[in-house]
Amino acid sequence: MGTNTLERRLRRLEDRVEIGELVMRYGLVMDDRDVDAMPALFTPDVRIRSADGVMDARGRDAAVAMFLGRFTVLGPSNHFTHDRLVEFDADDDDRATGLVLSHAEMQRKGQPMLAAMRYHDVYRRWEGRWCFAERLLSFMYYVPTADYLDAFGPGLDRRMRAYDQAVPADWPEQLTTWKRYYPAKE
Repeated sequence: MGTNTLERRLRRLEDRVEIGELVMRYGLVMDDRDVDAMPALFTPDVRIRSADGVMDARGRDAAVAMFLGRFTVLGPSNHFTHDRLVEFDADDDDRATGLVLSHAEMQRKGQPMLAAMRYHDVYRRWEGRWCFAERLLSFMYYVPTADYLDAFGPGLDRRMRAYDQAVPADWPEQLTTWKRYYPAKE
């Protein structure tokens, strides 16, 4: 583990590509509603949750059941992943953490919606392949398409509009760095 051999460096590059493909496959599986492919994305003890507390599932079966429940109110969706950071655990070659920047277009309860998300991930190699061991979703916005421009205007403090009541978004206002840069006005 401690040596930085060519073989180890090559393995890390291969791992990084495989994790990137896992992230991409997640979006495809969710958009395609490929329930049969879903379990292979996750370790048996996976935890999937959202920063707002709406999602919280522990274990592969519970995660699949949670997504099936969410699909009942969703129509078509199209997830896009953008940049991602992956850090490998220095003490465990079979563990890594990551941050995935993403957005999605979807239909929720018959209404077109847009969302900007960050996935805070823990990846673990399980049975020879990389899987999600943890996935925390947080949102910058989740709004009806008709409200998109307003979400960055007068309604800036209430960009989470997917549910019955608009609430503050998970980021950036909640981030320590944001609060430090923009101190609260008394």
